[in-house]
Amino acid sequence: MIVKSETLTSRGRRTRAALVQAGREAFEEHGFDAVRVDDVCARAGVSHGTFYTYFGSREDLFREVAGTVVGEMFTASVVGPAVPDEPYARIEAANRLYLRAWASNSRLVRMLEQAATTDDSFRGLLLELREVFVRRGAEGLRRLQEQGLADPALDPRLTAVMLGGMVEHFARVWLDLGEQADEHDAVTLLTTFWARAIGLTPASTKGDVS
Repeated sequence: MIVKSETLTSRGRRTRAALVQAGREAFEEHGFDAVRVDDVCARAGVSHGTFYTYFGSREDLFREVAGTVVGEMFTASVVGPAVPDEPYARIEAANRLYLRAWASNSRLVRMLEQAATTDDSFRGLLLELREVFVRRGAEGLRRLQEQGLADPALDPRLTAVMLGGMVEHFARVWLDLGEQADEHDAVTLLTTFWARAIGLTPASTKGDVS
């Protein structure tokens, strides 16, 4: 019987966390198809039977790892209060943080995308990853429109999908395919495209896109 997270003891939570961390390391190093349950158990220092106390399969473990990545990428790309309350600066910060979050997790994201082609639960996780960024971008654009700082004719959600797709695609080409680019120059150009697309200029001094 698999023990549910909410019923775990402190020791159980530590064991489960060790398995998740071991699985993440193994998936990142070797890829999903090459990792066996025994490999994860060896890394975590637990028995084969212990694994099945917490997870029903390697796929279940990967779902947990992928869910962790989704949460980490969202948290890592949140524009905090240290960035000036000025739209252009906050878009720039969001782009920089997203590229760095992608750099830290790109291999696992690619695995999730591959798994999503054949498994609806993985597809759901992938959609969740994208949705958190789309929703945040759409809400930010809507606020700027209400403040008269962005083109009111733009559909907030579709605009966020399209501009977010631009940043995501660049992240792939740059970090996964090896396109040569300086981070500062790349972030500046992405931000210029984003700002112009929504009718914003660097001279804007109000608003919030976090």
